[in-house]
Amino acid sequence: MLDAVEVRVLGCLLEKQQATPEYYPLTQNALVAACNQKSNRDPVMELADRDVREALDRLRADVLVWPVEGARVERWEHNLDRSWELDAAAKALVTVLLLRGPQTPGELRTRCERLHPFASVGEVEAGLRRLAAGPEPLVTELGRGPGQKESRWMHLVSGPPPENADRSPAPRPPAAAVLADRVAELERRLTELVDQVSRLAAKLGDKV
Repeated sequence: MLDAVEVRVLGCLLEKQQATPEYYPLTQNALVAACNQKSNRDPVMELADRDVREALDRLRADVLVWPVEGARVERWEHNLDRSWELDAAAKALVTVLLLRGPQTPGELRTRCERLHPFASVGEVEAGLRRLAAGPEPLVTELGRGPGQKESRWMHLVSGPPPENADRSPAPRPPAAAVLADRVAELERRLTELVDQVSRLAAKLGDKV
């Protein structure tokens, strides 16, 4: 399981590799700046050089990152393509989940656009389900948040979700309740139509 700083470091390495490959691998200074960005980050962090360096050392021990050999200034790259077996779509999804926490497929589609374009929300959901499959899943599905029509998804690299997190989608209203709502709406509209016809008939009667 990775801590919050390690997650942020990996997320930033993934993001910069895809969004600005001309500046990747990253120097430690560039990585600190990426970790402390105010945009596209949730939560926003204020990490010191020491925090990032210690996280890099721990991740290096786990063979998840390593320094680039031969560079005049030490630069760092991740090893997640191989370690986590990520293709382009999976990499984009994991990146945004690491950087911004639990999100709906619709949110992920929008936020992944600059990393990897998804043709539809269904394509995002298919990618998430592939990441959730297998003996060591990288993501899991949570319930819908207040006012949301889609389930949220979160990464599992920091461990399973809290016990109070709803892992299942919010239940849909029973069919009978949906039917009753539709009938009530039709009755309301019918009443309005009858009233309009009555007023129109009265006006025509006055003119005759």
